[in-house]
Amino acid sequence: MQNQWQGNLLRHAKQLYAAAAVYVAKIPRPDIHRLGNFFKHGKKGDGLLPFELVKYFSFTALLAMLITSFVLSWMISNNARSVLLKRSEAYSQLFADNLNRQVFLQFVLPTVVRYGRIALSEEKQYNRLDQIVRNITRGLRIDSVTIFDAGENRISYSTKPELMGKLNMGGLEYQKALEGENTTIVITGGSLFSLLPGMPEVFCTLKTFVPFHQEDRLGKRTGEIMGVVEIRQDLSDDLKAIIKLQARIIVFSLSIMGVLFAILSLIVVKANRTMTRRAAERIQLEEQLNKAQRLASLGKMVASVSHEIKNPLGIVRSTAEILLKRIASVAPGNEHLAGIIVEETTRLDNIVREFLDFARPREGAVKQEFINNVGERVMRFMESEFAKKQIAVEVDFSPDLPLVSMDSEQIYQVVFNIVFNAIQAMEQGGTLTMKTGFDIDQEQVWLTVDDTGPGIELDKQEQIFTPFYTEKNRGTGLGLSIAKSIVEKHNGQITVQSQMGVGSSFTIILPVQPAETN
Repeated sequence: MQNQWQGNLLRHAKQLYAAAAVYVAKIPRPDIHRLGNFFKHGKKGDGLLPFELVKYFSFTALLAMLITSFVLSWMISNNARSVLLKRSEAYSQLFADNLNRQVFLQFVLPTVVRYGRIALSEEKQYNRLDQIVRNITRGLRIDSVTIFDAGENRISYSTKPELMGKLNMGGLEYQKALEGENTTIVITGGSLFSLLPGMPEVFCTLKTFVPFHQEDRLGKRTGEIMGVVEIRQDLSDDLKAIIKLQARIIVFSLSIMGVLFAILSLIVVKANRTMTRRAAERIQLEEQLNKAQRLASLGKMVASVSHEIKNPLGIVRSTAEILLKRIASVAPGNEHLAGIIVEETTRLDNIVREFLDFARPREGAVKQEFINNVGERVMRFMESEFAKKQIAVEVDFSPDLPLVSMDSEQIYQVVFNIVFNAIQAMEQGGTLTMKTGFDIDQEQVWLTVDDTGPGIELDKQEQIFTPFYTEKNRGTGLGLSIAKSIVEKHNGQITVQSQMGVGSSFTIILPVQPAETN
C-alpha cells in the first residue's frame, strides 16, 4: 500500500510537470513569430530584405566608385593638360624672343647694310633667313616658323615653302600681335575613345603669335614692329600620352575600387549573416527564458505540494515508529509490518526532500575547503555499500591541491549522488575509481568518478541532467539535475563521458577563484 502511494505521488508529479509544459507551450507568441518570420522571409510589403539590402548597397557603391574614378581621372588629366599648355606657351615665348634677337642680329642688320633693303623674294636673302631659322630650330620641338609682313597680312617667310606669299592667314591673332600683344591659341581634338581602333587620332597644335621688333646689340627693343612671327608646336604626342595616363588612372582606380567593393560586399554579407544568426539566437534565448519561467512556476507548485506532503508524512513516520515498539510487545512476529511503513515513509521523505531541493535550493555556506576532503568523506560513508555490492575501490587523490571556495555540504551531495548512481549501475560488481587533480593553466580543480557499469547511450548523455529524466524503476530523476545546478552555482561545470559496455566517467570542475552564490 505504501509502495502504491509513493508511486502514485511520483507519477502525478511527473504528469503535472508534463501537463504544465504542454499548456505553456500552447501560449501564443505573435511577437516572437513575427520577428522570426521577418528575419527568414522579410516583413510583408517591405522590399528591402536582408539580401536585397546587400545588393542595393553593392550596386550603389559600384556606381559611386565609377563616378569617382572618372571624376578623378578627368581632374588629373585636365591638370596635366593645363600644365603642358602653360609650359609649351612659355617655351614658345622664350623661343620667339630668342628667334627675334637672332634674326634681327644675324639677318636684318647684315642684309640692310649689304643690300640696303630686305627682299625675301630674292633667293639669296630667303636662303640666308631660312638657314638662320633652321639653325635656331634644329633639335627643338618646333613644327614650323612663319613671319608675316607688318604692312599687310601676307606671309613673307615660312619653314613650309608652300605657304609663301599667301594673304590673310594671320587672323585676329595677327592683328593683336601688331598691337604688341602676344597671343596663343590651341587647336586640339580626340578623347579617350581615340585609343580604340578605328577612332580619329589625337591631335594638338599650339600657335603662338608674337610681334617682331627691332633690337640693339644689347637686346633692347628700340624700333617699331617689323612683322609678326607665328610659331607652331605639334603637341599631339604629349596630349596622347596624357590621354593614356588618364586611361591608366581609370583602369587603376577601377581595380582598386573593385577590390574595395569586394571587401565591402564581404563585410556586408558577413554582417547580414551575423545579424540573422543573432536574431535567431535571441529567439532561442527567449524560448529558453519562457521555458525557465515555466520551470520556475512548476518549481513553486512542486515546493508547495511537497511542503504540504512533508508534514503529514512525518506524522505517519513517527506514528509507525511508535506502533513498531508496541507491536513488538503486543503481537510479536508482526514488527516487520510497522518496519515497512517506516522504511517507505523514509524513502518518501527523501523524494520530497529532492523535490524541495530542486524547487528551493538551499543557501550555501561558502568556505575555503579541500575537494579531497569531500571525496574521502563520501568514500568512507559508502564503504558498506561497496562491500555489499562487491565493488573494488581505487582512489587517486592529487596532493597539495589548492583550496576552493565552496559549500562542502552541497558539493558532498553532488559527489554522493554520482557515486550512488555508479553503485546502482554496477549491479554485478565492478570497479569504482575516484581521482582529483589541478589544471594550472585554467586554474581549476577537478574530481572524476569512473565506473565499469554498462555505460550510457550517446543520445541519452545530454538528457541525464534534465529534471525528471530517469530510466530507473524507482527514483525522481532529479539527482543529477540538482547536482548540475549546485556545480553551476559554484561557477563550475559537470561533464560525462561514457562508452557502452565499458563504463561511465563523471567529472566535476570547480574554479579556484571565489564562487558567486545566491
